[in-house]
Amino acid sequence: MFQQAIEIAGNYTRPIFTILRRYGHKEIIPGSATIFFVNEDAWAVTTKAVAKIFLDASNIDKKYAEFSEKRKTVSQEEVESLASSCGYGKDSVAQLKVNFVGCVDVIKGVQCKLHTTLDLALIHFEGYERTGYSRPCVFAGSGSDAKPGKMLCRLGFPFPEFKNYFYDEEKDDIRWNKEGRANTPRFPLSGMITRLVGGPGGIVGIELENSGVKGQEGGPVFDERGVVYGVYSGASALGFDMCIHVDRIKEFLRKENVSYRTDKAETEKEIKEEESLLLADMEDTLDTKLN
Repeated sequence: MFQQAIEIAGNYTRPIFTILRRYGHKEIIPGSATIFFVNEDAWAVTTKAVAKIFLDASNIDKKYAEFSEKRKTVSQEEVESLASSCGYGKDSVAQLKVNFVGCVDVIKGVQCKLHTTLDLALIHFEGYERTGYSRPCVFAGSGSDAKPGKMLCRLGFPFPEFKNYFYDEEKDDIRWNKEGRANTPRFPLSGMITRLVGGPGGIVGIELENSGVKGQEGGPVFDERGVVYGVYSGASALGFDMCIHVDRIKEFLRKENVSYRTDKAETEKEIKEEESLLLADMEDTLDTKLN
């Protein structure tokens, strides 16, 4: 059912790889998440939680670099006291590095816009010459087509099987390299819409019958044509899959003046009328996973 759609979604969906090291340890912990591109100008959609990973990464690395320089000026007996004053314990994250895979050829800057209430973010890559994705996604022009009983598919990169990293003991640093496996398999997972999730601002989410896999967060949720109906946000407290609704994504894109494509024409009047009809048939319920 989704065989062709997965190939289409593969054109605009890309992984984010991370490597993490805790204070006092040499072990590197790999991780992954997902983004997908919405136009030819290197604008992508993901979740707020995923965006915060790379927003935090630079601060984490800067803090550890400063600690490393101070460590050179004190005796071995004073190192633990210095570490404690800097907030480092045995389980503290000392380093976190991010690699955007197959997005653009050169990254000179990354602009990030976080939604004020929803688990939704926009990413813009700057300073590139060529994009690494072949074409952007197409959103559903009518969000009202997302109704209970409709089958959708998620696509992401939940299994961090890449191995192109190492610990530089001499410099006490974790680094990327060009050796070892540099990719990881994409993973699709389908599910039926069970209900829509509403809030004060209208319909905010789509609930699917099963939960996705960690690492798929930030990836697209699409139909059998590869048309996007949402972004995967993660599992709710009840174990159901939660996705940010396509109309909220498009609303955020319009607010930030980011262009996008739809499978059919849409007007503001039609969007509001469709939401009113859908909200009339459902309970007004908030789900903390979407906030």
